[in-house]
Amino acid sequence: QVQLVESGGGLVQPGGSLRLSCVVSGSSISGNAMGWYRQAPGKQREWVAIVTSYGSITYAVDVKGRFTISRDIEKNTIYLQMNSLKPEDTAAYYCRLFGTLDSWGQGTQVTVSS
Repeated sequence: QVQLVESGGGLVQPGGSLRLSCVVSGSSISGNAMGWYRQAPGKQREWVAIVTSYGSITYAVDVKGRFTISRDIEKNTIYLQMNSLKPEDTAAYYCRLFGTLDSWGQGTQVTVSS
């Protein structure tokens, strides 16, 4: 059984930073594409950043230059470093493991507010 557990969310002021973590068990992240998504109240879930099994990375336009996705193969964990946060970044953030065992975490809330 694949499990993804996110952590690191919280309340931060505009311009601040947070680092999200997603620990994966039951499958190796090295063989799967992984991604971060977010969902704001009343809006559809949207993708934020994706890293393929080969290490190629893609960012959504809204976060490019501010967010950085990374992975630690040994820890089977992916990260999302979020800098220069804006109020519009407020959302629940989810990590996803792509593939035949397509799986999602439970989410971690990020609130950007003064």
